[in-house]
Amino acid sequence: MKMRKILWPTDLSKSSSAALSYVLDLAGKFDAEVLLLYVVEDMSGHEPWYGEWGRKHLETFHQWIVKEAEDRLDALCREHLQGCPRFRRLVLGGDPAKKILETMDAEGVDLVVLTSHGLKGHFPFGSVAERVVRNATKPVLVVRPHASGNGRGGLS
Repeated sequence: MKMRKILWPTDLSKSSSAALSYVLDLAGKFDAEVLLLYVVEDMSGHEPWYGEWGRKHLETFHQWIVKEAEDRLDALCREHLQGCPRFRRLVLGGDPAKKILETMDAEGVDLVVLTSHGLKGHFPFGSVAERVVRNATKPVLVVRPHASGNGRGGLS
């Protein structure tokens, strides 16, 4: 089996950090490039919720989330991925499952490593993980976080 590119979608939660050791191990064994993907959910549908929240407020909030995600991914790369032969970070906007699937195809990913649930993990197998597994054109390794974690806290 050849594995040149591994996609690790993360929401930077404690739950998603459970995939880190698998990503590092597989990347080391196969000398694979690692793509770290964070997806900023589209909030345009939330515009009317708070009356005065207009498009400008949503765009400012979106820009803040993107900057925060980039900073946290940079810190993750510095602190935890020094053993990785190659890594690259991506911050995209949209539906998380859809962006993961699109990135798999666009980037020529050989394997996706993700956890069964992330920050919003109310169930043992979350909706993003389920949609990715059901629709993936490449292998997906699903890691189940430890039962003691609540998904909060995350990688910093």
